[in-house]
Amino acid sequence: MSSITRYAKRLGLYLGIAVLGFLAGIHVLYVLWALNGPPLQPWHEIELEAEFTADQADQVRTLADYQALEARLFAELDARVYAETPRGPEQALVRYSAGSASDPRARTPDWNHSYEIIPPEPRAGVLLLHGMSDGPYSLRALGEALGQAGYRVLGLRLPGHGALPSGLLSVTWEDLAAAARLGMAHLASVMGGKPIHIIGYSMGAALAVDYSLNARADTTLPPPASLVLISPAVGLARIADLTPWVERLGRLPGLGRLAWTAIMPEFDPFRYNSFTANASLQVHRMTQDLTTRLRRLATPGPLTGFPPTLVLLSAVDATVSAQAVADQLLRHLAPEGHELVLYDINRFALDAPLVVADAGELTERLLADATLPFAVTFIHNLDADTRQVLAERKPPFTAGFTTGTPLDAPWPDEVIALSHIALPFPPDDPLYGRQPPADPSQVFLGQLAIRGENGVLKLPGNWLLRQRHNPFYDYQQQRILDWFDQYRRGQTDLDRADQGQPPRHDEGSS
Repeated sequence: MSSITRYAKRLGLYLGIAVLGFLAGIHVLYVLWALNGPPLQPWHEIELEAEFTADQADQVRTLADYQALEARLFAELDARVYAETPRGPEQALVRYSAGSASDPRARTPDWNHSYEIIPPEPRAGVLLLHGMSDGPYSLRALGEALGQAGYRVLGLRLPGHGALPSGLLSVTWEDLAAAARLGMAHLASVMGGKPIHIIGYSMGAALAVDYSLNARADTTLPPPASLVLISPAVGLARIADLTPWVERLGRLPGLGRLAWTAIMPEFDPFRYNSFTANASLQVHRMTQDLTTRLRRLATPGPLTGFPPTLVLLSAVDATVSAQAVADQLLRHLAPEGHELVLYDINRFALDAPLVVADAGELTERLLADATLPFAVTFIHNLDADTRQVLAERKPPFTAGFTTGTPLDAPWPDEVIALSHIALPFPPDDPLYGRQPPADPSQVFLGQLAIRGENGVLKLPGNWLLRQRHNPFYDYQQQRILDWFDQYRRGQTDLDRADQGQPPRHDEGSS
C-alpha cells in the first residue's frame, strides 16, 4: 500500500470522525434547547382512549358508529381535562378552561366535531378533509356555501384532532386514511349514485390523492367525481427530511419533551398551536408514499383516469413546496381537465431588499412551459404600480396567457403575500378574519397588532406575522362552485348525448 493511499484513508477516517462529532454536537444542542423550553401541560400529556384507529375499521363501519365513538372521546375530554382545569381571569385565553374566550364548547356549533349539512334533494355529495393539527372549522365557510348551493356536505373530524394536541403523539396516516374511506363510504350510501367530490386542505389534500389512487385500483371504493386540493401537502419543505430523527429522539426515556417540535399556549379553539414530531413524521410518510406511487404509475405514460383536480396554492408557502405540487402531482396526470390556481405575492408592496424569496422564478417557469398537461390560472397584480389583481389563465400545452379577468378585491395595504394557512378562510371569518367579531367575549386571532420587546410574549414573532385569511376568498369559493357545476353540466351533456340529444347551454348554477 502506497503512502498516498494510507494518507487518503487516514484523512477519510478523520473527516468521518469530524462529521460524526459535528452531528452529535448538533443533537446535544437540540436536546438542551428542547429541554429548556416551556413546561408540558395536561393537554400535552393526557392521551384520550376513545379515538378511532385504522385497527377499528372492522368494528366502526358507519358514520353513526364513528360519531358515537367521537361522542365518547369528547365526554372523556370533558371529564379528564375540562373538569380538572382551573377557571378564572388568568385562564381567559386557555382553550381547556371551561367558559373561557377560547373554549370551543361556548361556540355554536362546536366545529371540532364531525358534521353534516343536508339540503333537500342534494345534487351531489362533498367530503371535506382538514389538515394536520386543524379541525373541521378550517373548511367551515366552504362547507356552508356548498350546503346553500345544494350539496350534501360531510365535514369529517379526523383522528387525533379537535380534542387534545396529545392526539398527535400517536396518530398515524393510516388512521387518517381509514377515516377518509369511512367518510366516502357514508356519502356513497346516502347519495344514491350521485357524484361525490372531495375537498382536501393541506394534509387532507394528500388524503384525497391517496384515496383517489386507491379507488382507481379498487373497484369496491366509490370513486370521487373530482378533487379540490387547497395548499396540498404533496411535497414538503426540505426540513421535513429531519423529522424521522427528531421523532426517534422523543422516544428515549426522559426525553418526552423532544416528542414536541412546538410547545405553545393553547388558545385557538379549533386548531392546535403545539405540534409533535410524530405529526410531522406522518405527513412526511404520506407524501413520500404518494410521490413514489405517482411516479411509478406515471412511468409508462401520464396517469389516466384520475379525477379532475383543481389545485389552489400560494406561490410562497413555508409548509409545502409549490414546485413539488406542479412537478410531482399535476405533471404526472394525463390532460383530463386538471388545473392549478396559483396566488402570487403582492408586487405593489414588494420591497426587494426585505423579501427573502420571490415567487417569480416558479411562475415564470410555469408560464413559459408549453409541455404542461394542466391549465394554470395566475392571480397577480395588474401591474407593479397597483394593488388591483388579475386572474390570467394559461390552457394546457400552451405558453403564455390567453384570457384574463380582473378581480373585485385588491391586495389589502398590509398584506404582502398569502400563506399555507390563509387560503380557506374568508376576510369576514370571526376567528381568523380581518376584523374582530361583534362579540368581544370570543377570542380573535386574525389581524393582531401587538407591539413590545423581544421575549415579552409566549408567541414567536412569525406566528403574529403570518397571514390568516384569504382576501380573494370570494373568487376562490366561486371557482370551486363553478368547478363542481362544470362537472354537473358535463355529466348532463354526456347523459343527453347517450340519448341522442344535443347538449344544453342553459345549465347554470342554482
